[in-house]
Amino acid sequence: MNRTASLTRRTSESTVELSLDLDGSGEYSVSTGVRFYDHMLESFSKHSLIDLQVKAVGDVDVDGHHTVEDTAIVLGQALREALDDKAGISRFGDAMVPLDEALAQAVVDVAGRPFVAHSGEPDAQAYAVIGGTYFGSMTQHVFQSLAHNAGLALHVRLLAGRDPHHIVECQFKALARALRAAVAIDPRVQGVPSAKGSL
Repeated sequence: MNRTASLTRRTSESTVELSLDLDGSGEYSVSTGVRFYDHMLESFSKHSLIDLQVKAVGDVDVDGHHTVEDTAIVLGQALREALDDKAGISRFGDAMVPLDEALAQAVVDVAGRPFVAHSGEPDAQAYAVIGGTYFGSMTQHVFQSLAHNAGLALHVRLLAGRDPHHIVECQFKALARALRAAVAIDPRVQGVPSAKGSL
């Protein structure tokens, strides 16, 4: 089974080239021009075991918003393509990940029905600037763009956290671990893991 995808998306605001392998070992090469986001995507790859190559060039002189969003869109589309008909997968994943004082939980259903519930961040997190070009408000936007394009039902809760960097990173890692479980092949699953026969 070849569960890979390679996509390119070009707009007036960015060009994103992305490829992934769901059955990888967490190898990555990521360059978006938003270095903190690179760090988050690298962590996502490492902890999901999804091999990930990303090259994005965008209008980061405006700010990082367009490049961050567009990369999340393409990542979601690539996940959807690589999953194909989702035969044999576990479908659900749940992970809780700490990072020092921060703690996050992510629960995912690779159901084909996009939905995002994101809660628990302190109000000030939205205004935090991390690494100069990544705004704390972007984390929820990344989850929304990713989930809606991949067809995920995604619930992410921040349960504790003070440092803006840790708050973002533990959420990305929790998402990675939950998705790793959800897309894993379960040899006991026959066909698509749904009573209705499709996802």
